[in-house]
This record gives sequence, C-alpha cells and structure tokens, in this order.
Amino acid sequence: MLTVVAGIIVFGVLIFFHETGHFLAARLAGIGVHEFSIGFGPRLWGFTRGKTAYNLRAIPYGGFVRLVGMDPREEERDAPYSFARKTVGQRLFVMVAGPAMNFVLAVFALAVVFYYQGIPVIIPGVAQVTEVLPGYPAAAAGIRAGDRIVAVDGQPVRDWRSVSWSIAKSPGSKKVLTVERDGRRFDVVLVPRLEEGGQGRAGFLVSPVIVQKRAGPFKALAAGGEYTWRITGLILEFLGKMVIGQAPADVGGPVRVVVEIGKAAESGLFALIQLTAFLSINLGLFNLLPVPALDGARAGFLLWEGITRRPVDPEKENLVHLVGFAFLLLLMVVVTYRDFVQLSNGIQ
Repeated sequence: MLTVVAGIIVFGVLIFFHETGHFLAARLAGIGVHEFSIGFGPRLWGFTRGKTAYNLRAIPYGGFVRLVGMDPREEERDAPYSFARKTVGQRLFVMVAGPAMNFVLAVFALAVVFYYQGIPVIIPGVAQVTEVLPGYPAAAAGIRAGDRIVAVDGQPVRDWRSVSWSIAKSPGSKKVLTVERDGRRFDVVLVPRLEEGGQGRAGFLVSPVIVQKRAGPFKALAAGGEYTWRITGLILEFLGKMVIGQAPADVGGPVRVVVEIGKAAESGLFALIQLTAFLSINLGLFNLLPVPALDGARAGFLLWEGITRRPVDPEKENLVHLVGFAFLLLLMVVVTYRDFVQLSNGIQ
C-alpha cells in the first residue's frame, strides 16, 4: 500500500511541476489555456476558472496542458491569444518550460535534503575498505572492513580510486598499504593476485569516506544546483555509452520505477525526496529528446521554422506527433511487460 501511495504522490509531483512549467510560460507569453490536467482518462474532479478547466483524471501516469490554437482546426486559432499567432521564440519558450521546471524541482528537492541532512563531502587522502573477500591476499594480510587506507607504498592516497588502480596494475608485485584502524596506523604487506586480463586483485573493495557538512539555505540551494548538473551529466554520459554499445540498454518502465519509489519510501522521507529529484531530472531530459510527441520534437519543429522562416504544415506535424505517441505507447507496453517478467523472476 505504501508503494502505491508513494508512487502516485511522486508521479503527481513530477507531472504537476512539468505541466506547470508549460502553463506558466503560456500565461507569460499571453497564450490562452483550455485545460490543465493531471493524469489521463476519465475526469475524477475539477473546476473551471476563467476560460481554463483544471482537472484531475483517473490515470496518474501523465498529464497535459491544452493550449488555444495548437489544433489546426480550432476556431480560435487566429485569435491574438492563440499559440499559432505567437512568435517562434515565445512558442519555443512554452515548449522547453516544462522540462526546465523538472530541473528546477530537482534543484529544490536536493536543496531540502542538503539543508536538513547536510551536503555530502568526500574526505581527501583516504579510502575506506567496505568489503574483504575470503581467500584473497587482503584477507590473509589481516585487512578488515572499516579500515582506512591512507597510503600505498609510502605515497599518500590522492583519490580513493587510486588505491584500486594501484592494485590492478601491480599483479605479483609487493604492495605496502598504510592502514588506519581505531586511531592507530600500521603497514600491511600483500601481493595482488594475477587475474584474467592481466590485472592484479587483492580481494577488497574501497569507497570514499563521506561526511555530511551542515549548510545554510543558500549554500544548500547552490549545492542542489551543482548536484543536479552533475547527475544530468552522468545520465547523458550513460545514454551516450548505451547508444554506442558500451553500456547495456537497461531502461526501466513505470512498474520498476514504482518499485524503486516504494523502496525509497520505506527508507525514509529524505530518500524518497532524493529519488524524486533523480526521476525529475530523467523526466526533463527524456522530454527534451527529439522524439515525436515529446517537447523536444515540438521544439525541433519550431527551430526549423525559425531557420527557414516557414512554418511546418500543422496537419503534417500533428500526424508525426500522433505516430510518435503511438510508438511511445507501444514502447511503454514492451518495457512494462519486461518489468513484470524481471520482477516475477526476482531481478530488480
């Protein structure tokens, strides 16, 4: 039950911020709005204010803002407050405002976490042992989980990853690790085992030592922006590797997302807020892709109009978006089916 409730709330927040971006941008550009809806399908509840209907619909996965003049057959298409009558710049602003709002949500969500829990800061010059594998040189040398490695062969640790690199490139060579345990330091000697591929392995895993540093509201907000930028870069890097085949095409659908939301909700409020920020960044990036029916494709058509000074035939553009929407629905069905199969097999 917690998973279902948390999933509806998180999806609702993501969609609300996205559609609010389109809505506010339309208002700023002087474009009329027929309807602002959260969800698809039958209308559950709503009200009308001015000429805009605000609705809550039955299927929580999605939402839309229906602008005046986007339908080429609409009677008000030639009205001064019509989307079609606005400049390319104004219409482009409306299209990108939805994804942009998702990044804004991520910044503020992470800022809330950093303000109350502190900003994670990596302590330089140390690597923490998180796991020691039995039967390997590290276990035989007496290294334990929780030990901190501060030097390798007498050289201070620059970065926690450098410990693993030093071990990997030295199969069969003696390594002297300076270890810190319970406030005292001592040296441990081991010889990395030669593994397949010619790399050395000592049989332990390391990670950075992270502390939470308290921050005021402005510093937390700045950190929220910085981490949103970092996460965006990591996602784009992964997508690039996935396209060229260097990373698996492991894309989760709504079922897997809801499962992960449920796990985060069980871990606590701040874990749920962090996941919401991550999903919001993903939603913003996804909608900027040049795929028909998404904001990115609509923005692409507007850029083409701006370059050529000729608008794309609205009937043809709508047909392209309709085909794209059908493709996305088919993809969603396939991904959802795969999610169910993997979850039923215990692969999460």
